[in-house]
Amino acid sequence: MDLWNCEPRRLCGCYWNSLACKCLALLVIALIVRSVFLPNLSGYDVKIYLDLVDIHYGLREDKFLEVPQIVWGLNNQKIAFARACLTARMLNRTLLMPSLSASLFYKEVDRLQPISFDKVFQFERFNALCSGFARLGRYTELSNRTEVFELRKGSGRKWTSERDLEQLRQFSKDPYNRYEAVRIVGKNPFLWHDHWPVKEYARVFECLVLVDEITKEADKVISRIRDVGQEAREKSESSMLQPAPYVAVHMRVEKDWMIHCKKMEQRSNISEICSSKEEIIDRVGNIVGLSRPSVVYLAVADNLLEDKSILNGWKEGLLAFEKKKLGVNGIYEKYPYLIKSAIDYEVCLRAEFFVGNSFSTFSSLIVLERTQRVIRMGATNTCDEDVRWPSYAYNVLGDNGGPKRWTTNMSDSSLRAISYGSNKISC
Repeated sequence: MDLWNCEPRRLCGCYWNSLACKCLALLVIALIVRSVFLPNLSGYDVKIYLDLVDIHYGLREDKFLEVPQIVWGLNNQKIAFARACLTARMLNRTLLMPSLSASLFYKEVDRLQPISFDKVFQFERFNALCSGFARLGRYTELSNRTEVFELRKGSGRKWTSERDLEQLRQFSKDPYNRYEAVRIVGKNPFLWHDHWPVKEYARVFECLVLVDEITKEADKVISRIRDVGQEAREKSESSMLQPAPYVAVHMRVEKDWMIHCKKMEQRSNISEICSSKEEIIDRVGNIVGLSRPSVVYLAVADNLLEDKSILNGWKEGLLAFEKKKLGVNGIYEKYPYLIKSAIDYEVCLRAEFFVGNSFSTFSSLIVLERTQRVIRMGATNTCDEDVRWPSYAYNVLGDNGGPKRWTTNMSDSSLRAISYGSNKISC
């Protein structure tokens, strides 16, 4: 029987079908849930919980948040997008579908080559997968595009994380709450203060599904890698019924990265950021359990690569390929930078072994997704030697002269280690 549509019955002096009685019933249910599911929370935890309940009273579809164009590399853009989603969630608003950037010319606004979000990721799929947690809307949903309130994000040393959080709390209430749309003006969302744990970012990332066109292009590249690996196995008489596994190496040796990582080493006084081509080749060759022959796919930005000898020097049984040697360069050349990066991301994500740099956002988000995959498979310790889809950081020395095993700390209270890199990589 439908409780809300039954015949009127009196309880505690009110009728079940009255608004007041419904609210009373919901309050009673909430108190029961609180006592059953949250009995052991400390006073501080209860305060956080109640704050979240106060902020997240529902995702409204009639209130919107607009953010600046999202810029920089693919994974910086993914983090910026997730941060924008979580900001909209805190304000109980729908995020208006943002514009991404197809190019890397982030300092020259007129050369940013904006690209719509739904040209890279599936719009409807995002809303279906993130239903109840985050929502994207289109500008056509706005009833009035002229009455927009502008929220200016603070900047500089005096603009602390606490001040930023307080600003967001204020904008989740009246009088700002009355505006149909709030537009955030100022810096790129990637540079906003971080207020959310890794698990909340991961929740958004899970809802980002590439459009079919990009996925199919990645399928072609992976198919070619596996064909080459199978041919090598047949020649060595080690053919297997299963598809030949491959190693994906996010080989950061391009000129822009080497300048950037050396500056990071100087600022942070950490020597485990930059890695030479020779160091990467040596450490990948020492991965325990890596069968031979195996294809090593090198994900590298060819147009920024000065050292053209990255295919030389690999240990016997490790067959190094990049786009040109693999014969798939034509697939990538059809697209702008952002799409090329998205294809490479998918190729690295699906590899049996992944090796990257722990100070690279690209590598860090791949490891996060691979860690999630292992956890969903039921693994209790993602660092175990026999865990499938292992990941490694070649910039940190591990066992037997190989790269250090790498897994994401899903309990981390912020995404800072992933956004800016770390040599503390859990395993």
